[in-house]
Amino acid sequence: MASALTVGLGLLGAGLAGRVAFQMMRASRGGAEQWVKGGFKAKMDKAEAMAVLGLRDPITSNRLKDAHRRLMLANHPDRGGSPYLAGKVNEARVLLE
Repeated sequence: MASALTVGLGLLGAGLAGRVAFQMMRASRGGAEQWVKGGFKAKMDKAEAMAVLGLRDPITSNRLKDAHRRLMLANHPDRGGSPYLAGKVNEARVLLE
């Protein structure tokens, strides 16, 4: 009876240690920091437009075009994407052009 209890507690401890290790590994990769907290602003500014398109300074015409195309292929309403997100991607492109 004591050995079954010892084995059970050992498995429980190993499971908890594995879960903590996995959460620490995920946090160190930036899993929680990858997403921007909050929603969209009422009027988009340059910083938000760059965040939507995933761009950094300096912005070139080709990088802007490629980022817009990549996001529109993923979010276009005709392909099952969100019309709202597609509109935000277009708004970001227009603002940065």
